[in-house]
Amino acid sequence: MAAHSVDIATTLWGMEYSIHECPKKHAENLVSLFPGVDVSNMLVIPTCQNSDVDLVRTGEPIEQEKDRLLERFMKWAQFVCDKLNKEGHFSDYIDPCSGLPMVNKNNQCVYGEVDALSTLLGYKTTNSGCCKVLLHPKWGTSVYPASMFTKAPKDVFLAAVKSAEDALA
Repeated sequence: MAAHSVDIATTLWGMEYSIHECPKKHAENLVSLFPGVDVSNMLVIPTCQNSDVDLVRTGEPIEQEKDRLLERFMKWAQFVCDKLNKEGHFSDYIDPCSGLPMVNKNNQCVYGEVDALSTLLGYKTTNSGCCKVLLHPKWGTSVYPASMFTKAPKDVFLAAVKSAEDALA
């Protein structure tokens, strides 16, 4: 159960997302992640996709599922960020495979998706070998987390999400 009361929205294809004002705990990391960007009023948008398989396991079916979820997130995030950036609002998203920003690529600072969802939504974590793994309250370890950031107002961000859904549906 999440420790925080946060509205979680769902895209047409079932990806959950929530919108958070950047907490102080994240601000320092975002300054490193986005050098030269004023992170005040930055929105942090964590997303979760339910996977068809337990992503802690290994093997070809698991890798294919991770690729499917990665591709879906990347198309959506790129569309939303492109729209917001064209409108003059700083926006970026994280490559879930590397933890690196996809728009502002001028550093090697890694963003921790699991820690972010734990902080922002109160989701529990567990260890699997040397990796920290997210435990979604409904899906357990069958979850694919990824994040986006923007300085756009919330209503402008939501309009970009609607545009993405219309274009990618």
